[in-house]
Amino acid sequence: MKRIQRAAGAVVGSAVGDALGGPFEFGPQGAFSARFPTSGVGGEMCGGGGWDPGEATDDTQMAILVAESLLERGGLDPADVFARFQRWAASEPKDIGLQTEDVLTNGMPWDLAAAIHFQVNHRAAGNGSLMRASTSAVHFAAAGQETTMDAARRIAALTHGDRAAWEGTAIFHELIRVTLEDTDPLTALPDILAHVHPDHRGRYATVLAPDWHPDQATEFNGAVWPCLGSAVRAVCTTTGFEYAIRAAIDLGGDTDTVAAVTGGLAGAYYGLDAIPARWTQPLHVPLPGFDGRVLRLADLLHLAHRLLEGRR
Repeated sequence: MKRIQRAAGAVVGSAVGDALGGPFEFGPQGAFSARFPTSGVGGEMCGGGGWDPGEATDDTQMAILVAESLLERGGLDPADVFARFQRWAASEPKDIGLQTEDVLTNGMPWDLAAAIHFQVNHRAAGNGSLMRASTSAVHFAAAGQETTMDAARRIAALTHGDRAAWEGTAIFHELIRVTLEDTDPLTALPDILAHVHPDHRGRYATVLAPDWHPDQATEFNGAVWPCLGSAVRAVCTTTGFEYAIRAAIDLGGDTDTVAAVTGGLAGAYYGLDAIPARWTQPLHVPLPGFDGRVLRLADLLHLAHRLLEGRR
C-alpha cells in the first residue's frame, strides 16, 4: 500500500471516527449497534447531541489547528500551537474538555499553563492530547522514533501536565509511524513500550496487552490509558475499518475520542480506500474562531499530503 494511502487514512479516519462517535458520547454500551444493527446499510452519520450529521467535534478541530501550525511554521512552534488553541477556545466551540478549557483560559503563558493546572488539581491524565494526535503523527513519522515520540510529548504538554498523557500520545505517534512503514503495529509494541518513561510503562503495558479488555479498566475511558487501550483493542480484534469503529463506539462513554483514536489507527492500517464513502462524503470540520472556515474531505486529503511531504 502506498504511504499516502495510509497517511490520508489516519487523518480522515480519525475525523470520521470522531464524527460518528460524537452523537453517542456518554451513552450506554452497544448503542451504536442497537441503532444500526446491520453494517453497510448507511445512515450512521446521523448527527445528534448537538452535532450535525457528519460534523467533527473538538477532537478533529484541535488536530487541524496542530496541523496548520506545523505546516505554516515549518515545524513545531509550541507557542504558536498554544495561541491557536486559545483563539479557538475563546470562540466558544460546541465542545471543549474541562481541563483543556481551564489551561487555555487561565491566563498563564504557554509554557506554564498546563503545568500549573496539574500542580493545583493533581489530575491531568485525560485523553485530550491523544484525541488530536493524528495529524502530528503523520507529520513527524518520517523523522524516526525518537523525534516523533518527543514531538508527541511536547504537543501533549501544552494542555496536559501529567506525563501519563504525554506517554500515551507518544505511543500513538509511534504506532502510526510504524504502520506507515508497513510494519504490523502489534509486533512493534514491545519496542515502543521500551521507550515509554519507566514511571508509566507498566500501566501502558497492561492496557495494551493482548488479553486486556475495556471492562477491566480502572478509569472511565475519558482517561488516556483506557482510551488508548480500547482503541488498539478495537483495531486488533476486528477485521476492517468499519468494524473497528463500530466496536469503539459500542464501548460507550467518551465515544467520539475513543472512535477518533481508533479511526486514526485503523485508517493508517487499512488505508483511505477502506473508509466508506458514505462516511466521508458528509464529513466536515468547522473551525470556530477562524473566520467561519469549514474543512471537508478534499481539504483533509490535501492536508494529509502536505503533512506527509512536509510542505507549507
